[in-house]
Amino acid sequence: MQDRAAQLQTFVVTAQQMRAIESRVFAAGMPVAALMEKVAGQVARRIQVLYPQPATRRVGVLVGPGHNGGDGLVVARELLFRGYEVRLWQPIAKLKDLTAQHARYVQSLGASVSDRPESLDGVDLIVDGLFGFGLERPIDGDLAAAIAHLNALPCPVVSIDLPSGLHTDTGEALGTAICADRTLCLGLWKLGLLQDRALAFVGETELVDFDLPLADIAAVLSESPGLRRITPEVALSGLPLVRQPSTHKYRQGHVLLVCGSRQYLGAMLLTALGARATGVGMVSMAVPESAKPWLVSRLPEVVAYGCPETESGAIAQLPSLDLAKFQAIACGPGLTLDAAGVMRTLLESDRPLVLDADGLNLLAQIDPIATLRSRSAPTVLTPHTGEFQRLFPETGWDRENRPQAAQAAAQATGATILLKGARTAIASPQGPVWINPESTPALARGGSGDVLTGLIGGLMAQGLAKGIAPEASVRSAAWWHAQAACRAAQERTVLGVDPVTLTEALIPTLRDWAAIARPPM
Repeated sequence: MQDRAAQLQTFVVTAQQMRAIESRVFAAGMPVAALMEKVAGQVARRIQVLYPQPATRRVGVLVGPGHNGGDGLVVARELLFRGYEVRLWQPIAKLKDLTAQHARYVQSLGASVSDRPESLDGVDLIVDGLFGFGLERPIDGDLAAAIAHLNALPCPVVSIDLPSGLHTDTGEALGTAICADRTLCLGLWKLGLLQDRALAFVGETELVDFDLPLADIAAVLSESPGLRRITPEVALSGLPLVRQPSTHKYRQGHVLLVCGSRQYLGAMLLTALGARATGVGMVSMAVPESAKPWLVSRLPEVVAYGCPETESGAIAQLPSLDLAKFQAIACGPGLTLDAAGVMRTLLESDRPLVLDADGLNLLAQIDPIATLRSRSAPTVLTPHTGEFQRLFPETGWDRENRPQAAQAAAQATGATILLKGARTAIASPQGPVWINPESTPALARGGSGDVLTGLIGGLMAQGLAKGIAPEASVRSAAWWHAQAACRAAQERTVLGVDPVTLTEALIPTLRDWAAIARPPM
């Protein structure tokens, strides 16, 4: 059974869900004031660890009118008791009763207070307690100008729960927002922190657990499929890391990769390298006939099938193959739009199918929703934003809300959708949307997606042979791909992570994470 900390890291909530959970806690008898003391006390202790004296001496606290402002004031009080100099910036005069009580006491302890943002010039740290979750109205006028002034200060900023000004669910800056260096999210992860457009504001993020009862969380989140974060524990559970001593290659999955053209030879190589890294028992490839010698000279373990070519060097048709012997087929990288006949053959097959790149672009030409709903086998789509728009141009889905868009596409098509981005969202027709919470801009290079296609194909082929659901393999592949890129970027900077380097980081990354998850006896 997962421990509490591991479970909490997977939960993601909307503002409405968080209100419902807190309402249950308060209805059960937890005093608001006691909860504020507990939460803000933990935040204060964490700030002291992250920003100790004497390097951090002068602290500015942004005080809003509600309970987020009250949290900030309790933090201010605790820092005062421990020798920090505290300056309060309170731009809104009227405070909620509990927040006003804390404000009076903090000022009695010697904290200065001002409604001018210039009063924080020269501080070593800013603690943002201006607005918490649930903000709906845009910030404008003098308050927006004040936030612009604060964002220009050279000191680090720690936001309590969310950077003030961010929409809790969409991650959109409502007019403007605080640019935090670190966000201490309270209780449960808020969806807005995991949206691509929030990343310019949130900085490093971490969760502050203040003991919300798991029963209350489960009662609220069970009402909808919900949202989840991919954690190392979740990702590793979908990887076929254990093998029986007596196994053989045909029990470890057989994947067929259909990719490449005379113009895009590298795409098929990168896809194969991704599949090979998964340890799948057999990798077969359908490639243009002219590319077969080149491929085999670089990957001799691959079973290569040379295919008839179009005049442009694309695969014209598949050779006579028994597709039933493959547990999964991955198709698309480097294929070009001249391979339409190949796509029709694969879509009409009963094999689990992963579509990427030109596989998606070809699908977009033939009514994707109707085509996918008619398939009897699992299908996985891995679009980036542009490909997603070509696949689903008239749906009206909110593409800026990536988890919501992925879920709508999965429900409409019956496919598993991996919507690429800085925070990749993975949705299946039933169940929650999973968000990969960590990645790196080092992946913004041509060929990185080809590696991911191979990873998904290889893991699906093994997983289906072992009873692992396709969506679990997709989650594991997305997490592994991103973690390998993060590792490579640490060693080589974001400029040095070419796709081949990415493939070379896959196994060391998995080795290290597997050692953490399964320490030696």
